[in-house]
Amino acid sequence: MVNPDPSVAISVEGLRKSFGDREVVRGVSFSVARGECVGLLGHNGAGKTTTIEILEGYLARDGGQVSVLGTDPVQADAAWRRRIGIVLQDMEVFPTLTVAESLRMFADLYPAPRAVGDALELVDLGRLASTRVGRLSGGEKRRLDVALGLIGNPELLFLDEPTTGLDPSARRDLWELVGNLTGSGVTIVLTTHYMDEAQTLADRLVILADGVVAAEGTFDELVERLGDTTTISFREPDAVRVAAIGQHLGVALRVDGDRAEFSSAKPQTDLQRLLRWAEEHGVGLEHLVVQRSSLEDLFLSIGPDGQDATVGATTGARR
Repeated sequence: MVNPDPSVAISVEGLRKSFGDREVVRGVSFSVARGECVGLLGHNGAGKTTTIEILEGYLARDGGQVSVLGTDPVQADAAWRRRIGIVLQDMEVFPTLTVAESLRMFADLYPAPRAVGDALELVDLGRLASTRVGRLSGGEKRRLDVALGLIGNPELLFLDEPTTGLDPSARRDLWELVGNLTGSGVTIVLTTHYMDEAQTLADRLVILADGVVAAEGTFDELVERLGDTTTISFREPDAVRVAAIGQHLGVALRVDGDRAEFSSAKPQTDLQRLLRWAEEHGVGLEHLVVQRSSLEDLFLSIGPDGQDATVGATTGARR
């Protein structure tokens, strides 16, 4: 299938793939617009890696239609491969080469590569251009991996767990880099186990479960379909008062250790009622926290087999 729509970078319809008698991808359908960052999420065994390898042209599918940059990956040639960049979770680079030498070696594989100096500055490795790869820290090495994925000046970039093993500061720096890339028009397909990362970087999310699309949409759309709830929690004053608070608010409070919490569909109203009750009864609610449902809450609600999904009935591909 060749996709005639120039605004679509990836189109997947009814994708299927089996290994032996086990069908691991069972009718997956989704699309990625040009310049968009889409997070492909799922528990281990959900079909993410298989789907990505088919999109990259490294694995043949058993059924369905796939178009990547207007080409079926099965029929792709070297010219098509030069238009995509891949950052694997584990990349091996010659440790005795310098950072700049590594980039020049990869740049020679492309007809119109990004300038090595530009790639170095893009990932903030300019000061380490003459440093041997074997002497880089984990975070610096990961930046080099991204630079190698970008050296061919790709239209489409596959990022597989880009911040695994990085410290919080390095993760934030890489997030900024990814944001800059999509802002410049690069299309990105992101796989990650960090839900805060997906929530921050991805314009849209495709969540796989047991080989099918269990949910698809923006974070706000998915949370709305799930039920846009907020958790209000505080340090438990004592068991008797917690029971009284629950009775007053008409909600079921959950107690975990020394904290009590409840879910609210109307957090402003319930918070006002909670504070009013505490004021009237002279109760101090310590460590009061109001937190909206997160992508992690959504992800966990779906489960690895998709059976508990509350949004799967209205989104994505079907079995």
